[in-house]
Amino acid sequence: MPSIEIRDMTADDEYFVSTCSHINESSEIDACGERRKAWLREMCDQGLMVKVALLDDKRVGMLYALPIEVSPWGPLGHDLLMIPCLFVLNHGKGKGAGRALIAEAEKEAKRRGKNGIVTLAFHWDFWFMPASFFEKMGFTEVDRRGEEVIIWKAFDPSAEAPKFLESTYEFKPISGKVVIDLFWNRFCQTSEIEAERVREVTDEFGDKVVLNKYPAHERETLLRYQHPRGIFVNGKEIFWGYEAPKEGIREAVEKALGE
Repeated sequence: MPSIEIRDMTADDEYFVSTCSHINESSEIDACGERRKAWLREMCDQGLMVKVALLDDKRVGMLYALPIEVSPWGPLGHDLLMIPCLFVLNHGKGKGAGRALIAEAEKEAKRRGKNGIVTLAFHWDFWFMPASFFEKMGFTEVDRRGEEVIIWKAFDPSAEAPKFLESTYEFKPISGKVVIDLFWNRFCQTSEIEAERVREVTDEFGDKVVLNKYPAHERETLLRYQHPRGIFVNGKEIFWGYEAPKEGIREAVEKALGE
């Protein structure tokens, strides 16, 4: 039988966590990981908990959990422990790692006196945060937007249900310029990488492009705009689901310049 162990993130785990398990894959990911590592340490002072799952002493997954009041990703709420990300590598799935990580988060939420535990999950055919998994773990749906759902497990009947962020973003054009509004989030490796790509591509166009940068992992920015991640070119969002490719960003800027 496989042996699953769950432990608090150690210094030796930081590289695995900060690169989202993409160890030694590219210099771009490593540079992103160094920036995220500093952010992780800062957030631990604000109540972030990172648990790492090991299968026969090898890392196979991890879970982030932190007070919803400081979550960089939403939703909004009070006295709840938020899980912004949980994942298990393919070779660790079906062996109880995910369940063990959730059990540890639930235990921690109760230890901290929280009224419940909550996450954003998805009804889709994809590995990231599948709602069906959390439902099997006893979570119930609070609200839904298309495939995305707020799903929670309340410990107290008086617990206040969390709410979705409501974006207040408005495009403000600048005559003769292409305006890029970049909402980036250091919590997410994908967002961190594509933000650096946006900066590099923007530099190629000099003063033809104005880049407005909104660090959504900073609580004040998140609450002001309620938009945790996004790239807008002249008010039109560009999105790939994975890290925005430089050629795609460049093409969007060139198209806007020609309009």
